Amino acid sequence: MIHPTFFGNLEVYLLVALILLSFGLYGLISRPGLISMLISVELILNGAGLNFMAFNTFIAPDKTEGATFTLFVMGLAAAEAAITLSIAVAIYRRFRLITADNLSGMKD
Repeated sequence: MIHPTFFGNLEVYLLVALILLSFGLYGLISRPGLISMLISVELILNGAGLNFMAFNTFIAPDKTEGATFTLFVMGLAAAEAAITLSIAVAIYRRFRLITADNLSGMKD
């Protein structure tokens, strides 16, 4: 059983945020597909949002800047996901490909 104060440590949240960031960077580097790159960027942004919330909770618990900034990052991530998915659908409809490696040759 997990100790009740296990999630009361800043280090636990920072470790989870680092894991999210690491998985996101690995996926961004190793996967050529646009959808997998989008998921990797979302993991990176979620790790950053978790950092903001953790530091806000443990360092300045009375202030709302961390929560406000995290909501702003989540809104930007949602807009980025919608725009990226619409671009990916348009590219797939026109060129019938979805990997980022082949996108550099489409200059016409």
